[in-house]
Parts: sequence; C-alpha cells; structure tokens
Amino acid sequence: MTIQQFNNLSAQQFKEELFKCCGSTAWVKKLAEKIPFHSIEELKKAADAAWSGCEKNDWLEAFSHHPKIGDVKSTERKFASTKQWASREQASVKTAGQTVLQELKDLNDAYEKKFGYIFIVCATGKSAEEMLSMLKSRLENSSHEEIKIAAAEQNKITHLRIDKLFS
Repeated sequence: MTIQQFNNLSAQQFKEELFKCCGSTAWVKKLAEKIPFHSIEELKKAADAAWSGCEKNDWLEAFSHHPKIGDVKSTERKFASTKQWASREQASVKTAGQTVLQELKDLNDAYEKKFGYIFIVCATGKSAEEMLSMLKSRLENSSHEEIKIAAAEQNKITHLRIDKLFS
C-alpha cells in the first residue's frame, strides 16, 4: 500500500489498519484526526505525538492486543488480525529449548501478576534468551518505571508495524 492509498481508505478501513499497528482506541482516534499524511515519516511522527498524548489506560489497552512472548497458541487464536506479524516478531521463540520456553512462561506469569499486564518487548531481532534476560531484569523495576518502559517498547512495535503496512 502507498501513503496515498492509505489516505484514501474509508474511515473504518483506516482505523482497522492502524489498529493492527497499535491496539489503542485513543491512539487510532488521534491519528484519524490528522489524515491525510504526505509520507510514512509524517505518519510516524504523528503516531509518536499521539502515543505520547495517550494515558496509562490507553497503553494498557494496546498491551492487551499482544500475545505473551512464547505463547504460540494465543497468537493463533486470539490475535488473528496480527497473527502473521506477531508470529514473525517472535520467530526466535519457535527455536528455543523447552527450558527457556518454560522459564519465559513462568516469568511472564510473574510479570503479569506484579504489573497487571503482559510483558511488552519489541521482539523483532531478539533471541528467546535475550527476551528472557530482559524479562528477568525488568521484573526488578517499580511499577512507575516499568509502565514507561513497556510504553516505549509498544511504540517501537508500532513503528515496525507501520513499516509493514507499507511494505
């Protein structure tokens, strides 16, 4: 799709495409108010501005649109509209050993219990072991620190997915 084709989508199609990039209703609404975009870079700058204008509940909504790292079954069931993207983003997990997968599962559960949302990381290009290390490290954060880190990771994912819309 080109940026012109994107600008010419119906309002509903536009929102659906953006929602694949970031599952925050407020974020999508803010971007819908900025159409048309003259370039992908302009769209990304507007996306950043919209994301920084979002609040914690908006971030949590976006996080809820991701499968847990390593949870292949939920990727296929619950996240059908972004299944291919999420599957590729977490590709390294498919080759991880059972011990790493079990530790990811256990620490994901501990993370969710501690913070109230799933562990969000821009998984593209990271090995399962790297993500496990990041998860262990981030479990030590305060809630205040962690929500900001998770929001920044979500923004990285959003940028990658915007690129995927136009590739």
